[in-house]
Amino acid sequence: MPEGDVLRLTAERLTAALRGLPLVRAELRWPSAGAANLIGATALETSAYGKHLLTRLDDGRTLHTHLRMDGYWRVHRTGSREATARHPAVRAVLATDAWTAIGWHLGMLDLVRTHDESRVLNGLGPDVLGDDFPTTGLADGVVRLAREPDRPLCAALLDQRTVAGLGTIWMAESLFARRLWPWQAAGTLPDGERAVLLRTARRLMERSVAVGRARGLGAVELHVHGRAGRPCHRCGTPISVGTANEKPYERPVYWCPTCQAGPGQGRTQGQAQRSV
Repeated sequence: MPEGDVLRLTAERLTAALRGLPLVRAELRWPSAGAANLIGATALETSAYGKHLLTRLDDGRTLHTHLRMDGYWRVHRTGSREATARHPAVRAVLATDAWTAIGWHLGMLDLVRTHDESRVLNGLGPDVLGDDFPTTGLADGVVRLAREPDRPLCAALLDQRTVAGLGTIWMAESLFARRLWPWQAAGTLPDGERAVLLRTARRLMERSVAVGRARGLGAVELHVHGRAGRPCHRCGTPISVGTANEKPYERPVYWCPTCQAGPGQGRTQGQAQRSV
């Protein structure tokens, strides 16, 4: 699933493509929004909050989209072959005279009044990449991280009610950076270390955004995620993979059994941890 860094880059690209010009084509191929007429409205900006995108229009409406597991937006020159967007996987088309933005495989789409945006974001924790995270969001996130004190850190970080924007990649990379066993109970981590962990997550995601702007998505080297069986960059131990959450919501958790050792070398609580 795309994470907060990908959503931030997507928002920037949609803003650059659509801002300031009236829409000449607008198709929302979604049952609850298909009859909406957006032609003539002007996009003001697209903003990301966690894994959500908010495209604000000058008529007081906001298009809210979520990529879920497989969704993505692409931008093409209006009039090009790629901009025809005839494929059945296309869920939204927004076009100006210059550029056409196409939403593929979107998992969620709502058209709401801009002043009601909070309704679609209700229940989410602070956005890890939000401008206010260092000042107010961090303290909130520290409290939320230990709200269920017996919950494993990996599961708490993946819960968007804790902080918004983290997924399996930056959960795993943040825990590796802090040498924390993913299944340590969140409540056993002191407040100060919880704050450092969340600041680390923000720093890693900010770096991914910066590299993505310069070199494209996926250009950041990862230390543990997706590297099962390969040697740890620190100690050479083969990276292992376990699970967070119970079926059917389980998610993979990559970790180094040496750098992030837990009780009994991490083989407790029935976790399906393994080296491959």
